[in-house]
Amino acid sequence: MLDQALGRYVPPGKHKLPPLPYPYNALEPIISADTLKIHHDRHHQTYVDGLNKAELALVRARERNNFTSVKYWENELAFNGSGHILHSIYWTVMAPAGCGGEPGPCTSREINKYFGDFDSFLEQFTNAAIKVEASGWGILVWNPAWKHLEILTAEKHQNLTQWGTIPILVVDTWEHAYYLDYQYDREAYVRAWLELINWFEVENRLILAMEGQLPLLQTICDDEGH
Repeated sequence: MLDQALGRYVPPGKHKLPPLPYPYNALEPIISADTLKIHHDRHHQTYVDGLNKAELALVRARERNNFTSVKYWENELAFNGSGHILHSIYWTVMAPAGCGGEPGPCTSREINKYFGDFDSFLEQFTNAAIKVEASGWGILVWNPAWKHLEILTAEKHQNLTQWGTIPILVVDTWEHAYYLDYQYDREAYVRAWLELINWFEVENRLILAMEGQLPLLQTICDDEGH
């Protein structure tokens, strides 16, 4: 499972929608089965399709040495590629309420080192996600340049980043992630969502990020070692 999660070379236009690591109803009542199905099967698939289309368009541009539309396709590449990466991580860092455990030793150490204590980290992360302008994400990243965690927000996926950072924990605050269940109440969604965090997965992701790895599938194994 881990070998698959760490990924292999993906040729242009060959990205695929990753499977959910749990049934559609696994996150109820915090996230409904309807929301999860639409979000994963339709919205995430749209980003995968857009990323593949952009990559293939740029292949054709290189073959023809015609870069008239390069600005458009580079924007599509950034927008859809970032959407695909962040959504892939989003599915993996959630677990049914009560099943996600507690922050692991590496996660706790790095949070306390940089943010002072867990409560301070959680309040910053929560408020950052709630207050993202328009549609976007709250993101906990590992910054290999500075060797510490950081909390970022993103608008339109690709904006407001720090180059080289590796996402560890992400919460989607686009309306399609919560509107059916919470209407316009993003704060209620984000605060409820905290109960879904899969801290086992976050711990694995942080350890891998420190080694420069960014898996798009879940890294933890079930009780049968799958």
